[in-house]
Amino acid sequence: MSAFSYPEAIVAGLVQGISELFPVSSLGHGVLLPALVGGKWAQDMNMTTPNSPYLDILVAAHVGTAIALVVFFWNDWVRIIGGLFTSIRYRRIETNDQRLAWLLVIGTIPVGIAGVLLDKVVQEDLGKPVPAAIFLTINGAILFAVERIQRNRVEDEAFMQALRRPDGSDDDTMLITAVSATDRTEPMSSVTDTMAVDAKLARLGWGEAIGIGAAQILALLPGISRSGSTIVAGLMRGLRHDEAARFAFLLATPVIAAAGVFKLPDLFHPEMKGSLGPAVVCMIVAGVAAYISVRFLTSYFETRTLNPFGIYCLVAGIGCLAYFTVVR
Repeated sequence: MSAFSYPEAIVAGLVQGISELFPVSSLGHGVLLPALVGGKWAQDMNMTTPNSPYLDILVAAHVGTAIALVVFFWNDWVRIIGGLFTSIRYRRIETNDQRLAWLLVIGTIPVGIAGVLLDKVVQEDLGKPVPAAIFLTINGAILFAVERIQRNRVEDEAFMQALRRPDGSDDDTMLITAVSATDRTEPMSSVTDTMAVDAKLARLGWGEAIGIGAAQILALLPGISRSGSTIVAGLMRGLRHDEAARFAFLLATPVIAAAGVFKLPDLFHPEMKGSLGPAVVCMIVAGVAAYISVRFLTSYFETRTLNPFGIYCLVAGIGCLAYFTVVR
């Protein structure tokens, strides 16, 4: 088995760190980009090749991405995990943090089970350029379709709100009140924007959390985005873009971390000795790229939509499909 080069590791880290969180599919790009470059890159970065170091390199990239997410959401995870432990200790679910913690737990279960059962089978059978291009195109079409549905829904809600309230203003009183009412240790003056969003997320039903979490299963298909499918599921259940994105990133953190940690021992197999250095570089690059990506996206989704990513996926997917089926 040939050693993975440092340039390959840097590119793999950038692709994973950026496309894992952008709704454009890291697995799809991990399949398509090396195939487009060709040569040694296509051979080394082919996940369907027996004993390929590429899958082990991707393990390192997942670990770096997970670390970046934990660092970015550190204060939030401290609150949420604290809520989980107090809920277990006192055997009740009362505060927003406690309920959100359990929503994230049950939302992670479906993809965890599917990942164990289907991950290797899907990658070996579908981790090829043509299927990845097809699924990337489908991913773009889904993003577009949901944004069209969302736009119509927003227009209908705005019309109904105007009928009820002529000034058309939004009232956040109920949301802020919900934060303080469910967590009586939190003074109103310390309620943050993220806590207000978490109060909205905590009102999701158990079935809704499972449904949104289960959408991550689609990301096992190369070309279908984990964050995109989760955000779409959140939008379809009435969340705003920033709320759906936040829930998607929180849900993704334990899943990505588990995927990396579960396979981490593979990095220390004797046959990985020549690629261990590039794997470390890949992890660092992926972590930095993921941190910058999540910082950008949390701000982006406060005011913008999935449409640009839908356009990109459609163009890239159709272009790659034409290249690998007609040109090549």
